Amino acid sequence: MTQPYGFILHAHTRPEKSDEFEALFRAYVEPSRAEEGCIEYHMLRDARDPSLFIFYEVWQSRAHLDVHSALPHMQRFHEQRMEFLQRDFEIREIEMLSPSSARS
Repeated sequence: MTQPYGFILHAHTRPEKSDEFEALFRAYVEPSRAEEGCIEYHMLRDARDPSLFIFYEVWQSRAHLDVHSALPHMQRFHEQRMEFLQRDFEIREIEMLSPSSARS
């Protein structure tokens, strides 16, 4: 059985682009959750630093994430991401030590 693949991503946005970034990615949350292989997909905003967005994602496998990342809208964003960001994403892969609490 394939191990789930998870990560936590920090996106430090340019303050003047934070609201635009939020609107853009809010529109991606539900479609991403509906993708095959998505176990968890959460977009969070830091309570003290409104320019910091945190994504918590868990996929059935790295291959499922690769399919998600190859979608046209994700490719477009990846190419343009530095227009929104102060610095590139900080990504930490995580090991799932407990099962997902997500309900189908």
